Amino acid sequence: MSTTLNNSKKIKQAIIAVSVVIPIAVAVLFTIKIEGVDLSFLPPVYASLNGLTAIGLIVAILAIKNKNRTLHQRAIQVCLTFSILFLLLYVLYHMTSDSTPYGGDGALKYAYFILLISHILLSLVVIPIVLFSYLFAWQGDFERHKKWTRFAFPLWFYVAASGVLVYFMISPYY
Repeated sequence: MSTTLNNSKKIKQAIIAVSVVIPIAVAVLFTIKIEGVDLSFLPPVYASLNGLTAIGLIVAILAIKNKNRTLHQRAIQVCLTFSILFLLLYVLYHMTSDSTPYGGDGALKYAYFILLISHILLSLVVIPIVLFSYLFAWQGDFERHKKWTRFAFPLWFYVAASGVLVYFMISPYY
């Protein structure tokens, strides 16, 4: 097997491993509570990172539609950075703070939980889809990249934008 094919296979295996390890690690870290550390300022920070990711994704799609590949690539790299920072800050917050129960009732409570559950489930699904989309672009396989981004973009955008909505809905109860 050629070195390129072998490296490609290793990268694909790494993406699958990361896509499995991240949700497991987050679940495990949620069981750890660090006492005496106040990171209560983090929810608006990580919600802002989600909002900036959503904006960055719009910039990226507009850039590629205008054939500005450099801006597209940079916007996606910034979005990946924001998403990684979001995840780190989100986990840190939940390792130092109790979960905040939603205090609303009626239809808003159902809307909140539907939004929250869909946000969480799609955040798991989007990891490998985004990483494979990025890999195909990095490898110069733009046809495969385009096919994968048909799923990656709307899912990633939904996860980022719904994260902001979840924050605004839960924020009065912090």
